[in-house]
Amino acid sequence: MHKTAIIIIDGAADYKIDELGGKTPLEYANKPCANMLAQSASCGFVKTVPDGMTPESDAAILSILSYDPRVYLKGRSPLEAASMGLEMREADTAFRCNLVNITENQENYEDKIITDHSSDDISTEEADILIKFLHEKFKTDTRRFYTGISYRHCLLWENCPDYKKFKPPHDILNKRIGDYLPQEREYLNLMRQSYDLLNNHPVNIKRRENNKKPANSVWFWSPGTKTVLPDFKAKYNLDGAVIAAVDLVKGIGVCAGMQVIKVPGATGNFHTDYKGKGEAAVREFEKGKDFVLVHIEAPDECSHQGNLDEKIKAIELIDANIIKPVFEYLNKNCDDFKILIMPDHPTPVSLRTHIKDPVPFLFYHNQKKINSGLINFCEPEVSANSDLFIENGSKLLDFIFDD
Repeated sequence: MHKTAIIIIDGAADYKIDELGGKTPLEYANKPCANMLAQSASCGFVKTVPDGMTPESDAAILSILSYDPRVYLKGRSPLEAASMGLEMREADTAFRCNLVNITENQENYEDKIITDHSSDDISTEEADILIKFLHEKFKTDTRRFYTGISYRHCLLWENCPDYKKFKPPHDILNKRIGDYLPQEREYLNLMRQSYDLLNNHPVNIKRRENNKKPANSVWFWSPGTKTVLPDFKAKYNLDGAVIAAVDLVKGIGVCAGMQVIKVPGATGNFHTDYKGKGEAAVREFEKGKDFVLVHIEAPDECSHQGNLDEKIKAIELIDANIIKPVFEYLNKNCDDFKILIMPDHPTPVSLRTHIKDPVPFLFYHNQKKINSGLINFCEPEVSANSDLFIENGSKLLDFIFDD
């Protein structure tokens, strides 16, 4: 049985940047292992987000795992709820509930400015106190709040009020929130009240004392009903594992029937345990897994923060601590193996949000090495050396497994 590894460098794709001499972060980063693999790999671009859909990781990663998001995506939040082990009732709707930072010097809630969708990457321990506090204030027989990881949390609402569209908070950084708030009274009132409850909570008073942004409002978005995915093993006859820190990706793994591996120290931001994720991937192959997906959120979070230096460093740490050890293990122990390396979507540092452009991918099969013409795995070199383009991202795995 052959082995397959997929390594998703979330949000790594970007634009050329003058500060980097006209290079992209992926091009500029020192990533010798990925570059070495690219020289003998099939490289191209793939469209992971279908037309008409928002460029988010839920759609993109479902596509990468062969689940057409136009069919299976019921919202991001139900996937995260599955990861958290929450049982959704038939009439439940799940909402992502971010702890965000908004400015304090405007009297009206609507006039405040959102400055950070993650509240300076608030710790899960601090967030848990705030979410439990809100749960006690807002809970009803039909409405429950649950703590997730860092700033990412969940609201389950049975027979929730009708809603139209919620804006992702990372898409409106440094903008007046009144232009993007939900218009439905029930949701808007909860968000307003959350500011009054959280702004001077002891956790946030202490955060200010430590020169950290307070997590002083909730932000609801990405509502959806329970997600059901076809079983991955039944589909491909592969025993799979997912290694990720963020609940979205873990939830996709849960719904697809794969084993989800928790890595202590994996955070979903720049300060994560890159080495631990690489070691966990190798362990899963040693235990007999045929398919391992490793997702690393760090480059995406760095882009949302506008931190170019850390984005480049995150890419380098992924290459050294995840791509290299996975390749070295497979190369030493497997006669037939495949490695797919790619972002899920671009997140340009200059924009601090996702865009729906196709992303570059590197597909290395040790039994079918080719001369790709690439020296560096990056957007410009893939564009210059390959005409390979996969229009429907949910067909990417078929391309990989048919090879």
